Amino acid sequence: MIRITDKYLLLFILMIVLSLKLNAESVKHFFSAVDDHRSSIISQPSTVNRQPSTVNHQPSTVNHQLLQDTLPILKPDTLSSGVIIVPPTQGRLFVVGNIDIQGNKVTKSFTITRELPFKPGDSLTLQQLSIYFVQAREHLINTRLFNDVTISLKEFRGYIADINIEVKERWYIFPLPYVRPVDRNFTAWAQQGYSLSRFDYGIKYSQYNFTGRNDNLRIWLITGYSREIEMAYDRPNTGKNLIHGFGGGFLLSGQQEINVITTNNQQVFVSRDSIQNAGKYLQTQATFSLRYYYRPAIRTKHFFRFSFNQLKIDSTVLVLNPNYFLNNKLSLVYPEFFYSINYNNIDYVPYPTQGFLFESSILQRGISVDMHMTQLIARSTEAFSFAPKMYFVTQNFGVLRIPFKQSFYNQSLLGYGDYYMRGLEKYVVDGVGLLLDRNTVMRELVRFDIPFLRQTSHDHIPFRIYAKTYVDLGYVFNRYNNLNSLQNTMLYTYGAGFDIVTFYDFVFRIEYSVNQLGEKGLFFHIRNDF
Repeated sequence: MIRITDKYLLLFILMIVLSLKLNAESVKHFFSAVDDHRSSIISQPSTVNRQPSTVNHQPSTVNHQLLQDTLPILKPDTLSSGVIIVPPTQGRLFVVGNIDIQGNKVTKSFTITRELPFKPGDSLTLQQLSIYFVQAREHLINTRLFNDVTISLKEFRGYIADINIEVKERWYIFPLPYVRPVDRNFTAWAQQGYSLSRFDYGIKYSQYNFTGRNDNLRIWLITGYSREIEMAYDRPNTGKNLIHGFGGGFLLSGQQEINVITTNNQQVFVSRDSIQNAGKYLQTQATFSLRYYYRPAIRTKHFFRFSFNQLKIDSTVLVLNPNYFLNNKLSLVYPEFFYSINYNNIDYVPYPTQGFLFESSILQRGISVDMHMTQLIARSTEAFSFAPKMYFVTQNFGVLRIPFKQSFYNQSLLGYGDYYMRGLEKYVVDGVGLLLDRNTVMRELVRFDIPFLRQTSHDHIPFRIYAKTYVDLGYVFNRYNNLNSLQNTMLYTYGAGFDIVTFYDFVFRIEYSVNQLGEKGLFFHIRNDF
């Protein structure tokens, strides 16, 4: 007889398989559409009304049926307001002429043209060019360099079409004071009594677009509850064709408090002050890394990282958890290699409403008996509009760590970083295998702008507010350290809430969630890239 838990597990695995199959079909359809629409002929144009743009251009018509057949993200209710739709012509080819770029005071012009799916000399119908305008704007917004982008036809010179691109650059320099709780989220901080002593503070200097090539310089000097010194530089676009990139940096950190074990599905912390004769830090880390970027196409990216790491813990840690490191080690020195491939066809990565994204990675941490872990990760995001202003988003994650017998240090999974379930915020689940599926239905309630700094690139602050409902499913596998009830069992949560999205990729989530334990609660989350 099949147990209830096994039945749910089989159902969940079937759901994941079907989801991956659908995603594969979506990718197949997308590539087929891209190959076909270059030779498509416009037959019955229909009118699409656009909001006024900062560029003086009259709104005109576009073949809605062809747009819908070739690229679903171009439905009229989801077209980006920063794209000027151009009138179709019956299959007539025009040559892309000059590309005039305005508003880029810091960003190099070739950094912008690198994101365009067309180039001077290409022969395209105006219908095809309209499609590429939408794609180009999405690519430029996802560079995180601009508040807004407007792309339009500038003028015709016979059968030569000149194009205008107007960008509004973000602020790139952030010498910000850094004040932040050390806990992983608001709920975890609340469990510690909102203690103000549990803060890190210091200076976080970040200069994005350092030389106008979408390169980033980062210098962090953090003290308080923990200590951290970090310096890093990344230039993802370099070389003649801007398909290669490089980066590197170092990190030195020390923690006065660490999570030594998980009990009752919750982190158990030990601080230096509670231990007699403890050292200055319970854990220290030193990391030196080199990074390489390879981007042969606009949507596809490869990333390589090699790092050299040293970890040390206080002897008291092993007394509290002998499995914190394997073989009773107090110090580890090990190399780490990471590779990922990313395919991105999402309209807006921080808050997707249209498109498809897939990423797969492999991590090799250490090569000795004291530290040896191979981690495989696959994740996907698919979003689409099924009615005016209504969207469905599904996010799927799969993680596998081998061998299955790992130290406590290598078992952090559900509840950390991107691996979360809405409604289980106060819990963590350790393991070596994870299946996670998050599904959300959203309805855009309102979007509006608030005037800000006139006559600048920050002349308004955009706001979008969504209502949503969601269901999350998860399963964490742990063969050897399975003392917590949320391991090796089907997990589910559901709820409803509101999301507020504004500039600088700021997303504020208000959620009322229910989990499988019957617990209910109101949760708050903030996401931003500062």
